[in-house]
Amino acid sequence: MTTRSADAGVPRRVLRMPRTLGARLFLIFLAALALAHILSFAVLFLERYTAARAVMLDTLENDVATSVAILDRLPAAERPQWLAPLQRDTYGYVIGEGRAGIPELSPRAQQIAARIRAALGGRYPFTMQTVPGPREHLQAHLRLSDGSALTVDLHPAMKPLTQWLPYVLVAQLLLLVLCSWFAVRLALRPLADLAAAADRLDLGRPSPPLQEDGPAEVAHAATAFNAMRERIADHLQERMQILAAVSHDLQTPLTRMRLRAEMADPGSERDKLLNDLAEIQRLVQEGIAYARSAHGNDEAAVRIDLASFLESMVFDYQDSGQSVTLAGTLPTLALITRSHALRRILTNLIDNAVKFGGAAEVQASILPAGQLRIAVRDHGPGIPEDQLEAVFQPFVRLEGSRNRSTGGTGLGLAIARQLALALQGSLVLRNRSDVPQGLEAELVISSLF
Repeated sequence: MTTRSADAGVPRRVLRMPRTLGARLFLIFLAALALAHILSFAVLFLERYTAARAVMLDTLENDVATSVAILDRLPAAERPQWLAPLQRDTYGYVIGEGRAGIPELSPRAQQIAARIRAALGGRYPFTMQTVPGPREHLQAHLRLSDGSALTVDLHPAMKPLTQWLPYVLVAQLLLLVLCSWFAVRLALRPLADLAAAADRLDLGRPSPPLQEDGPAEVAHAATAFNAMRERIADHLQERMQILAAVSHDLQTPLTRMRLRAEMADPGSERDKLLNDLAEIQRLVQEGIAYARSAHGNDEAAVRIDLASFLESMVFDYQDSGQSVTLAGTLPTLALITRSHALRRILTNLIDNAVKFGGAAEVQASILPAGQLRIAVRDHGPGIPEDQLEAVFQPFVRLEGSRNRSTGGTGLGLAIARQLALALQGSLVLRNRSDVPQGLEAELVISSLF
């Protein structure tokens, strides 16, 4: 038979460090410096307490010896008049037996008794007692030369701390916090810059290299990052050049093959061969277009009227008998952009909407952040949610959601996204939620003017 402990079902609270490196270093530095500060203060306070106690005992020893000698030489009638001048903050003198006490003495009381004994010597024997009460109260009972009773009344106490000392301690702790935060920020800022540069890494857009300054390790990491960026850019450039060269060189033999096929005897095999050659030639042309789209920023930007631009595109589709419409009111905007790249993006999106949804709907608006949003919607079968990003990869086709008989090379959306990045924008796809089925392609351009 197995038993469970009483706390088996109680979740344990584990003290966990913060997840960020900056917070961890800040806590470690602050804890170490605060602990060192507290230890230093404790040592100084102990040293001050020891020194103050030694001074107090030395003063008490000298003062008691002098005061008792004065009172002993005075006539008994004049002694009460001298009690006030001999009174001190922590001890004084009482003519008479004083108050009854107990013989038990604390370690500090024993030290005081030893100092008084050393001050009086054997001439004035005395007894030290503790008077019960909330504070430590001692009395030393002795006899003067004439037999009169004299009591040394003591209230041992250290001098209080100065009023400004707590404010100094708080200011020191705040200074520790500020210095710890500044040190951690200064140490981690190059690492944050490196992470930000990695997040901004986009080989399709020009961007300044990472600053190679700061400590030796940081400068070395920045140099390595810049070199890595250049190698990746060179590698991608080489791949694009190879793709463009191969696609370009394939056009000549394909043209010869097409001419020979057209000169062959008519028949079904000839038609099939011509269709295959047309498909291959379209794939080659798309490959060249994809290679060029990586350098879409080579086109010069021009000023266009957005409403006229979209209306002309939509009217061209309508003139060819395709169901393409404008939705809503077009914003009045003079847009400075690369018009051929923008036209290529919208043409691809509208062609896909017409192919797979039967109709396309184009809408343009200005977002609250000042960005231009152009949406192309259809009523087609849509795309599975887990494949909405995959379709932007080159040569990716979705057989389940798109009909292969409609044709296509799988490069259209890849080209469209490359050109969107060249326009300092973004292109995303999402399934429509306002209708039973359909897809929406959203192009957002940040730089408008």
